[in-house]
Amino acid sequence: MVTRRVLSTLAAAALVLTASGCSSLHGLRGTEGKQYVEGDGGVRTISVADRTDPIDFAGRDLDGKPLSLSSMRGKPTVITVWWAGCPPCRKEAPLLVGAQKQLGDSARFVGIDVRDAGTAGPKTFEQQFGIGWPSFYSPGGEALLAFPGTLTPNSIPATVVLDDRGRVAASIIGPIPSQLTLVQVVQDVASHG
Repeated sequence: MVTRRVLSTLAAAALVLTASGCSSLHGLRGTEGKQYVEGDGGVRTISVADRTDPIDFAGRDLDGKPLSLSSMRGKPTVITVWWAGCPPCRKEAPLLVGAQKQLGDSARFVGIDVRDAGTAGPKTFEQQFGIGWPSFYSPGGEALLAFPGTLTPNSIPATVVLDDRGRVAASIIGPIPSQLTLVQVVQDVASHG
């Protein structure tokens, strides 16, 4: 027999999931009170023939300066989704920095800082981990809407690789499995267009 309390708890949980943009958690771990849903870090690649239109997003960086994805075309672009208070983001930051150093000028890197209420914390995060690429400042996560079918409001951390034309070529929802994995994904995107 189902009690009224169980029904109200289930209804509340469904409302929270719907409001947070998390209608399906299939294949993902629960939020466990973290205010984000961490993916499994699996790599999803998209063949050249199946890639959709280029992603066009423009905004401001952590210093308030204009930043746009369209200005980064011509090379693969690695987009990292993070926020300063995210433990998996902190864990993967050295791997991202290592991949950027290993790839050198063959790829561009840009972040999307979501959820931070101000820029002091994100700037400290970048200094602490030696992040030398710019990040869009999108405290409400609006920037993620530019990636329909790839990112959701709760895709933190996440990494998206755009091809040289700005189209989504690969994604990793959750922490990157390793520095080598990301380097190989970017090199594969570069060699196949």
